[in-house]
Amino acid sequence: MGLVTPSYSQSADSLVVVVNSKSSTGSLSKKELTDIYMGRFNKFPNGESVVPIDFSSGNGNREAFYELLVGKSERKINAYWSRLLFSGRATPPQKVDSTAEVASIIKNDTHALAYLLASDVQPGMKIVYEFK
Repeated sequence: MGLVTPSYSQSADSLVVVVNSKSSTGSLSKKELTDIYMGRFNKFPNGESVVPIDFSSGNGNREAFYELLVGKSERKINAYWSRLLFSGRATPPQKVDSTAEVASIIKNDTHALAYLLASDVQPGMKIVYEFK
């Protein structure tokens, strides 16, 4: 499969956040992403449900994503989710092990939200946020 050529300038190694190309969500702010990935909201700003996708622990993209999103290490994110799970207040993002899994989920679920390298964006995906 070929890569989608974005309509704007970006580094091939930058992290981006994507949804299914048929999703009605056009863009998200960093605050909205933070609220979704930290378990505060389970809906897109337009009211549609969201299924955040996260890489498993130890993945370099996961480490970079949380550093860029909230300035926290993977260790601190894991501790955060341990506390929330213990209290029963939120459900963590769905975990996957590979970019191929992310691609499959995004292409088949208009409610899915995931992050990956810009160079891994494929047809059927729409970029809704880019870390600069």
